[in-house]
Amino acid sequence: MAQLIVRNIEEKVVAELRQHAVRHGVWMEEEQRRILREELRRRGRGAPRSFKDHLAAMPGAGDDALFGRPLARLRRIRL
Repeated sequence: MAQLIVRNIEEKVVAELRQHAVRHGVWMEEEQRRILREELRRRGRGAPRSFKDHLAAMPGAGDDALFGRPLARLRRIRL
């Protein structure tokens, strides 16, 4: 099996990885493997994300009412 060495990782990231490993009851090294496998599967091994996936990943911007147009600014459309 191949080995992968990642250097210069921020302490905060290492601490979060350690917490993930504890929650899942595995060693940090196994948690790293799981995260890498899961991310590669999620991305379809490098394939671009679908439009649906892009939309699903977008954060909520607020209630739809926030984006309504005030009645005073509505214009009549002539056909």
